[in-house]
Amino acid sequence: MKKFPEIQYTRPDLVRFEEHHTKQLQDLKNASTLEEAINIVVDINNNRRILDTQFELVAIRHSIDTSDEFYDAEQKYSDSVSPHLQSLRFQFYETLVQSKFKDGLSDYFGKQLFDLANCRIKSFNNSILEELGKENSLSTQYQKLLSKAKLEFRGETLNLSGLTPYEQSLDRQTRIDAGKVKWGYYSDNQEEFDTIYDELVKTRNTIAKKLGFDSFVEVGYARMQRTEYTHKEVESFRNNIVKHVVPIAQKIIAKQAKRLGLDSLVYTDELLHFNNGNPTPKGTPDQIVDAATVMYKEMSPETHEFFTFMKEYELMDLVNKPAKAPGGYCTMLSDEGAPFIFSNFNGTSHDVDVLTHEIGHAFQAFSSRNHKVPEYFFPTSEACEIHSMSMEFFAWNWMESFFKEDANKYFYDHLSNALRFIPYGSAVDEFQHHIYNNPSMTPAERHSTWKAMEAKYLPHRKYTDNEYLEMGGFWQRQAHIYQSPFYYIDYVLAQLCALQFWIKSQNPATKDGAWSDYVRLCQAGGSLPFLELVKLAGLDSPFEESTIISVVQEAERWLETIDDSKL
Repeated sequence: MKKFPEIQYTRPDLVRFEEHHTKQLQDLKNASTLEEAINIVVDINNNRRILDTQFELVAIRHSIDTSDEFYDAEQKYSDSVSPHLQSLRFQFYETLVQSKFKDGLSDYFGKQLFDLANCRIKSFNNSILEELGKENSLSTQYQKLLSKAKLEFRGETLNLSGLTPYEQSLDRQTRIDAGKVKWGYYSDNQEEFDTIYDELVKTRNTIAKKLGFDSFVEVGYARMQRTEYTHKEVESFRNNIVKHVVPIAQKIIAKQAKRLGLDSLVYTDELLHFNNGNPTPKGTPDQIVDAATVMYKEMSPETHEFFTFMKEYELMDLVNKPAKAPGGYCTMLSDEGAPFIFSNFNGTSHDVDVLTHEIGHAFQAFSSRNHKVPEYFFPTSEACEIHSMSMEFFAWNWMESFFKEDANKYFYDHLSNALRFIPYGSAVDEFQHHIYNNPSMTPAERHSTWKAMEAKYLPHRKYTDNEYLEMGGFWQRQAHIYQSPFYYIDYVLAQLCALQFWIKSQNPATKDGAWSDYVRLCQAGGSLPFLELVKLAGLDSPFEESTIISVVQEAERWLETIDDSKL
C-alpha cells in the first residue's frame, strides 16, 4: 500500500463500470450453482471497493482543502453521479435478494447483508434520481457555507473551529466577544442556512412521497438501516431520557455555574467548565500524537499494530487550517483496507478526544477490514458510535500523559460531558421527527420548534442579547441535521453502551473482560444488527429503562465522589 498522499486518484470510467456491472448482474441471475453465484458476488464487491475508494479520495481531499479547485470540481462530479451509482447498487441488491440461491448466499455472506439490502431497496428507486442529486448538492452547499467562514477576531482571521479556544477563555468578555463573532456568522447567513434546509426538507419529502411513504421519517430510518426498532421505540427512549437524565444534566450544569461564581449560565459561559480553565492537552500536535503512539502500544497488541499502520501510511489529517472543512470523521478506503481520520486540532481537550473517538472508529474498521462484503466494514451508525465513545473511556489510564496536572479535571469533565450530551442528542432527534412529520413548516416555525426542544431537554439555556439564538437558531450549527438526517440518536444510544464499558473498565475484576468484549465487537464489524452486537459485547440494551437508570446513576455517583470545586 502507498502512503495516503501518494495514492493516485483517477476519475472512474463509469460507462465501463456500468457495462461490466450490468453483465455481472445478468451472470448472477443466470448462475447455475451456488458456488458460481458466490464467486460473482465476490467479484461485484471487489469492483465496488475499487470504485468507492476513488470517490472517497475525492471526499477526503475536498474536506481537507475546500478551496482546491480540482477536488472541488471532482466533488461536484461525485455529487452529480452519486444517484446513478445508487441506482446500480439498488439493482445489485434487488438481484441479490431475488436470487434462486438466496438461502445459500445468506449462509455464506450472512443474513445481515440481506437485511441491509432490503433497507436499501425500501429507500430507493429510479424515480428519485433527480431529488438525490439535488440533496447531495445542497449538502455540499451547506458544508461550503461553513467552510468559507473567515472570522476577524482580535487581529486574527479564523475559521469556525479556530474560534473555539476563545469561547473557552477564562475572561468572560473574550467569551462574549467570541460568541458574538461566531453566531454573528450564522446570523448574517441565516437566510442561506434557512433556504438550504428548506430545500432539503422539501426534496426529502418529495423522495418519501415518490417511494410511497407518508413522511420522510420512514425513509430516514430505512437509510439508517434500522431493522430492529422504529420511531415508537425511539420516542419511548427519549421520554426516559427526559425522566432520568435531564434532571442529572441540570445538576451538573448548576455545579458548573457555581464553580464559575455565576448565579446561572448564559450561552457564552457554557463551554467554560472550570474557573481556572478547561483541561487542555500539554504539548504540540506532534507531541500529542507521540503520546497516543505510546498509549496504543501499551493498550494492547491489536491497537499497537493498528496505530503503527495509521502513522506509517499517513492516514490522519488532524490539524486545523484555512479552508479546511469543520468537524471530524473517520472513513474507509475500502480497496486499501485502510481507515482515514480527519479532524481539526484547536488546542482544546477535543484534540485528545479525536485521538480516542475517531481512533475508536478507525480501530473497528481496521479490525473488520477482512470481511467478505463492504457492508460489514462498518456496522450501522448507533453501533459504530459504541466503538468511538468506548475507546474514549478505555483511554482513561493514559490521560495523565496528555493532560499532566489537568488529568483529574479531564476525567470529571469527560464523564460529566457524556451525561450532558445525552439530552442534547435527544433534542436533535426529536426536532427532526417534528420537521419531517410537518414538512410544510416555515423557517420561523422550525426555529420555534427548536426552542421547544431546548425548553424540554435543555431548560438551562439562556441567550442573553443574542436575537439569532433566542429565536431558535442554534440547531443550524449541527451538520448532521442538514447532511445525515436522523443520524444523531445513534450517539445517545451508543453513549449508554459506552458508559457500560466505562463501568466495567473501572472494576479490576471486569476490566480485562471488558477489553476482550470490545475487541470482539470491533472484529464483528457490521456483520450483525445493532442489538445483536450489543449482546455480543456483553452489554445491556440501552432501550431498557432499567439500563438507563443504572448507567446514569453509576456515573452520577462517581461524579459526586469528586470535590469539583477543587479541580
